Amino acid sequence: MNLVAYMIYLPFTYLITVHVGWVFYRNGEVYILDMFRGDSKSAIAMNKLLLTGYYLLNLGYATVALAGWGDVVNWRMLIEQVGSSIGGIVLLLAVMHYINLAVIALLSKKLSSSANATEGK
Repeated sequence: MNLVAYMIYLPFTYLITVHVGWVFYRNGEVYILDMFRGDSKSAIAMNKLLLTGYYLLNLGYATVALAGWGDVVNWRMLIEQVGSSIGGIVLLLAVMHYINLAVIALLSKKLSSSANATEGK
């Protein structure tokens, strides 16, 4: 029964992770471009690095999380295990998203204040 659970969990986790990552990549480019003050080559490279790190972290976590699964012996346990594991991945994605937003906001604020201090001299 565990094999069936894996066959449900892994594709769903992959699809959710890739879809969310692509949305972040596409919509986050403008913020990274702003942080790099219009240097599009650096912003695109950083955005690609962030996407790669995002995929590696989340898909790696999703795979390692399988080690904590017990034996799934009936359909009820299958639904509970797959549902709670996918829910955990979604919560992880949400937490990572808000942490990234906070870091970007802090970096943008710091870069703006240092640029204003440099212009004032």
